[in-house]
Amino acid sequence: MERIPITREGYEALKREMEHLKTVERPSNIRAIEEARGHGDLSENAEYSAAKDRQGFIEGRIGELGYKLAHMEIIEADSLPKDRALFASRVILENVDTGENVTYQLVGPDESNIEKGKISVHSPLGRAILGKRSGDEVMLDAPGGRRLYELVEIL
Repeated sequence: MERIPITREGYEALKREMEHLKTVERPSNIRAIEEARGHGDLSENAEYSAAKDRQGFIEGRIGELGYKLAHMEIIEADSLPKDRALFASRVILENVDTGENVTYQLVGPDESNIEKGKISVHSPLGRAILGKRSGDEVMLDAPGGRRLYELVEIL
């Protein structure tokens, strides 16, 4: 059985989403279906069709989250060695050309959010960072051209 790595924060966010779907979205959608049924002929009822489509999405997402949550392995960033970049590590990179520093946390695809400084280990930059040590160069072939970073520190 494959384990899916995730940070505690990411795991809790997925649990909250699952709970919201079950306790808020699902009951609301059931009421919308019942209300749309009251409008008559279901074969030409756009509200009913939309509510049924939404029901399919909600149930599908609940199933997907249930599977993922059952197979996830929480990785505690504080317990990781700081000698190289691993899943859940926070790193400071310096753009060699501009001197600009950025801080990222390496996470799974379910919790990546560039605005919050969380990049997926499956992204090109995430893959380039994994396994690197402080002082190592990180080369990224980006659509805008090749970029060179130095891994300044693993937090």
